[in-house]
Amino acid sequence: MKRILLAALLATAASGAMAQEPSKPNVVIMLGDNVGYGDIGAYGAGEIRGMPTPRIDELASQGLRLTQYLVEPACTPSRTALMTGRYSQRVGLSTVIIGGTPNTLQPGEVTLGELFKSQGYATAAAGKWHLGASEISWPTRQGFDEYHVGVLETTDGILYRDSMQRAGMPEAAIAATEPYIWESEANGNLKKVRPYTLEYRARVEADIAKASVDFIEREAKAKQPFFMYVGFTNTHYPLHTAPEFAGKSRIGVYGDAIMELDYRSGQVLDAIKAAGVEDNTIVLWLSDNAAAPTSGPSETRAGSNGPFRGELGDALEGSIRTIGMIKWPGHIAPRASNEMVSVHDWFPTLAGIIGAKIPTDRPIDGVDQGGFFTGKQPKSNRESLLSFIGTEVAAVRWRNYRIYPKQFAPSSGNPAMYGLLGIRQEGNGFPALFNIEADPREENNVFGTSAWVIGPYLKVIGDYLKTLEKYPNPKPVNLTEFGN
Repeated sequence: MKRILLAALLATAASGAMAQEPSKPNVVIMLGDNVGYGDIGAYGAGEIRGMPTPRIDELASQGLRLTQYLVEPACTPSRTALMTGRYSQRVGLSTVIIGGTPNTLQPGEVTLGELFKSQGYATAAAGKWHLGASEISWPTRQGFDEYHVGVLETTDGILYRDSMQRAGMPEAAIAATEPYIWESEANGNLKKVRPYTLEYRARVEADIAKASVDFIEREAKAKQPFFMYVGFTNTHYPLHTAPEFAGKSRIGVYGDAIMELDYRSGQVLDAIKAAGVEDNTIVLWLSDNAAAPTSGPSETRAGSNGPFRGELGDALEGSIRTIGMIKWPGHIAPRASNEMVSVHDWFPTLAGIIGAKIPTDRPIDGVDQGGFFTGKQPKSNRESLLSFIGTEVAAVRWRNYRIYPKQFAPSSGNPAMYGLLGIRQEGNGFPALFNIEADPREENNVFGTSAWVIGPYLKVIGDYLKTLEKYPNPKPVNLTEFGN
């Protein structure tokens, strides 16, 4: 069914009614990995934290900088939401994919790659994918013509060989889990081109940028509209930067990685300008989720989620509020906005811009923000968002309030261990409620004085539950519950 739908859309795109127009904008999405709200200069970091980010800051000054950009709590869920416009729970990918497990992006999902392909775009992805290593999930089976410097899963697989050797595992078992870098062939098949080792970790970011630059240069010369998805790997552990960035920052390897990420982003931006397509190219720079300043390895603990409490993996504000900006010269006025936008919104928004039809046979949780972005309306079309941990609705954001169906025990330490993922309490049937604008650290439960918020909260939950009657969620992978 998916192939039939895509073929029909491609045929329509090839017809006179959908003939390519010179004004059709190119789109480039750059995605940082575990970059926190407090890690980029335009969001209050930069020079003051010993790691300037001039190129990303420049991009932020030229477009719309979102200060209330919300994502999902971890890598795979956020990338799922970006690619499909749907809550990761609906796609069966609400937990991080681990190699060897059966959860993977299914062929029935419609991705950004397929939206752009339906409108006659050349499409390519480079770098981190993390939506499944099965063939049905490959970027080249999900709407992308090309995939370069492919990190199908995630960077921490680099560490498996050493730990498995120490555990005395046989070489065959070690080899089966060894990560590789992949490249696509003309028929869309992927081939291994080199092991993804700690040594190559220092080169991968440069190669991702180069592959992206090469695609942009080629397609700009071909006068074909293009969509380029750039999945950078910094600042995911283990961190190992190119030699020219070692010691570049004043705060150690994490700052070095941020500065290399900024430089590589600049290389992509320079390629767009040099190709003469800057005025007709939409550029997004996003982070998939928050940093891990207290729970990650020591090398990543210099990450910051700004004024917000929480981090990668939990459902507090600091986990899901991160970096988001969009530049579209002549269409989006440079400015900053605290209106609510979520990662799910890019799917319908970009579809609206390029004239693609979004699926009507499933819930789409994103909302079209085109009117807000271009200044045709003053407000965002979003005022709420659900956050999932596994199978649960772990938090609800409604306007400036954050609501937790199960109360958590506040902790001065790692909230992922001692908060939502650790000590959770029923609260005698009452949720915990925080006013994020007044209390970004979520330290003052205001349920007693603001219980009126429960009305909107129950409506948000109720609207979501109603969709499940017709479109039930698939059963997610669970590595701790077995049997019937």
